[in-house]
Amino acid sequence: NTRYDHAPRLPATETIDLSTIIPGEGEIFLEIGPGRGVFALGWAELNPNARVIALEIRRKLATLLDERLAKKGLAHARCFAEDAGLVLPRMQPAASVRHVAVHFPDPWWKKRHNKRLVLKDDFVTELARLVVPGGTVFVQTDVEDRALEYAARFEASPEFENVAGEKRWVDESPFAPARSYREARAIEDGLPVYRMVFRRR
Repeated sequence: NTRYDHAPRLPATETIDLSTIIPGEGEIFLEIGPGRGVFALGWAELNPNARVIALEIRRKLATLLDERLAKKGLAHARCFAEDAGLVLPRMQPAASVRHVAVHFPDPWWKKRHNKRLVLKDDFVTELARLVVPGGTVFVQTDVEDRALEYAARFEASPEFENVAGEKRWVDESPFAPARSYREARAIEDGLPVYRMVFRRR
């Protein structure tokens, strides 16, 4: 769709310096797959001192969210039309991101779509490189099989510890009351949401 050829993009440079994407001193919050952007908008409004960077693979959604953030005067938050799997390895410097949120990733169920999965081992490795010691990665899904798969991936990494320990799931989002559209819908419909918080050692 050429209508969204102007979608906001990160610099096409070999490395992306996160500290220059949104100027300032605030801690960096990275959201992967904001979709409709309800969480990003809510979090940015609640945290005016944080620098929020959202990565959305769908150009239309990325453009609309970036425009909404600007319209609301939330200059400390931006959304870029990018594939997180491709841009994370280019992001620098290491240990520069305080929090990462990944809401309901991987909506593909067929085996042939496995190559499209976001949350793979190399994704966990890149997050371990980018997140500051003591920083967190929050992942939530309403699909139990996927939740078990994600928990196992992070728990297999020596760089992360599951905050919930053997229980695995936390009862509430650490970023509430900001919620993604899908999370709010799941709560409304009484569906279980599997929430995981992994702390960078």
